[in-house]
Amino acid sequence: MSFVTRLTLSSGDRAALDGVVDDIKETAARKGAEMKGPRSNPPAELRVPLEKCVAGAESFGDWEYTVYERTIEIVGHDGVARSIADWEFPSSVHVEVEVENVRSQGQQPL
Repeated sequence: MSFVTRLTLSSGDRAALDGVVDDIKETAARKGAEMKGPRSNPPAELRVPLEKCVAGAESFGDWEYTVYERTIEIVGHDGVARSIADWEFPSSVHVEVEVENVRSQGQQPL
């Protein structure tokens, strides 16, 4: 059985996000792990209304910001994927980890 670990990293700070992605790429290459990506999704432009009071009669306008996202897959090498998932990431970078169990065609389910 093989595992595919998918890391989805998102941040409003593009430089911090790219720095973390570069660190992951270097670590995977150094350890000999098979890595797919990073794949970039189009940046999400978000808008949050800012109200002056609870009633919402007056408004300051909208607060607009951009969120960037990268997806990386590490195939097999679950030790490398586990160590990367345990890293202390910058507070500006949000990380989601998804692990998928991939079986060969001839293997029986457990």
